[in-house]
Amino acid sequence: MKKDELAKVEAYLRKTFGTKNLSVRARPKKDDSAEVYIGDDFVAVLFREEEEGEVSYQFQMAILEMDLEEA
Repeated sequence: MKKDELAKVEAYLRKTFGTKNLSVRARPKKDDSAEVYIGDDFVAVLFREEEEGEVSYQFQMAILEMDLEEA
C-alpha cells in the first residue's frame, strides 16, 4: 500500500473509531496489507483487495479470550 493510501485509510479509521491515537503502518516486505495500531499496541491487519477495478480494505482483528477477561 502506498503512503497516500495509508494516510486516507488511517484518517477514515480515526474518524470511525473516534481516536487520533490510531495509526496505519506499512508492513515490511508486504505491499498488499498494513498493520493497525492504537498507541503502541498492535490491534489489526488491514488487507487491500482489488477486484474488477474496485478497491476495498478488509480490517481483520483477532480478540483473544484472555483479553476479554481483562475488560
